[in-house]
Amino acid sequence: MVVHQRINKRGLRSTALPVMLCISALGLSACDHGGDKAKAKTSKPSQAASQTVGVSVVSVQSLPRVINASGTVTPWEEVPVGAETGGLTAVSVNAEEGQTVRQGQVLVAMNDTMLRAQLHQQEAAVASARATLAEAQAALGRSRELQAKGYLSTASLDTATARQQTAAAQLEAADASRNETLARLGQAVVRAPVSGLISRRSVTKGQIISPGVELFRIVRDGRLELDAEIPEADLLALRAGMPATVTSDQVGQTTGTIRIVTSEVNTQTRVGLARISLAPGSGFRSGMFARAQIAAGAQPAPTIPTAAILYRQNQPGVFVVGANNHAQFRRIDILARNADRTAANGLNPGERVVVEGAGFLGDGDSVRVAASSGKTAPPAVAVAAKR
Repeated sequence: MVVHQRINKRGLRSTALPVMLCISALGLSACDHGGDKAKAKTSKPSQAASQTVGVSVVSVQSLPRVINASGTVTPWEEVPVGAETGGLTAVSVNAEEGQTVRQGQVLVAMNDTMLRAQLHQQEAAVASARATLAEAQAALGRSRELQAKGYLSTASLDTATARQQTAAAQLEAADASRNETLARLGQAVVRAPVSGLISRRSVTKGQIISPGVELFRIVRDGRLELDAEIPEADLLALRAGMPATVTSDQVGQTTGTIRIVTSEVNTQTRVGLARISLAPGSGFRSGMFARAQIAAGAQPAPTIPTAAILYRQNQPGVFVVGANNHAQFRRIDILARNADRTAANGLNPGERVVVEGAGFLGDGDSVRVAASSGKTAPPAVAVAAKR
């Protein structure tokens, strides 16, 4: 019995010891986990408040500026062509849409039979009036001779003078009527007032033409231009003579030159127009939609690394780091860009913008500026780090 009790006691002791060790281990483990949680709570804010970023300083540089615009192709000058006389029938139409015509070329010929008959009549009337005037002048000469010799009274001389003046007036009237008919006869042929491209034809053979009604529309010299819509902020940068590249999905690409920049800005859309003359033979047609890239020249402007630009809601912007090392997102207007640098409005020289790590920032985040911003950082980053 004694031995059995000792064994039981030893067995009890041998089983109690592992249990106590386990309880102690669990306690220590619980303490360790509690300490880790405390450390995590204290370290979490410090990590969020010290995100490391690379920055660059905004500097003023001159970059070749390209202004993008779009608009509608229109004629440089479109000339409407109509008839000056009316009531005559078109017997021939000698031009079609899309045809190039020369100044003075016959476009429409009208039936002039009646006008030619009137002209013959009026020429005969002129000849008759001229003969009457010659007779009256001769009679007046004789009357003056007789009156000078005392054989003719003053009243008779006055009568002869009046007859001569009446005959002269009748000749002038007949001559004027003949000239009017000659003018109408010339107007029975419609000629091209300028050289250019026929853009519209609204007359047909056999049509009775009314005076003043449009028959053709001619694009003077075939010159077309693009009415490019320019935001008012970019209008002041444009000048006449600046080169442009004009592109259409249907035709392709051609060159152009700014002919004029309009002085008026639309009050609703806040855009103005730059009229870009297109190169001859470009293949563009009036009414087409086209895009233009205008080379506005190198102009000084605040510049930043192109890699610093982010897009939020399809609007470009950058994170600007203030004196308190908080990053604020700011929208910008891009003026010019290349692979490395971008010129933009909305920034001030000397401000710091985030280049590396900008994609992980939120508005108002606290940041820590890195001493070195990596291989892609411009030299301005090293300057910002020293400051």
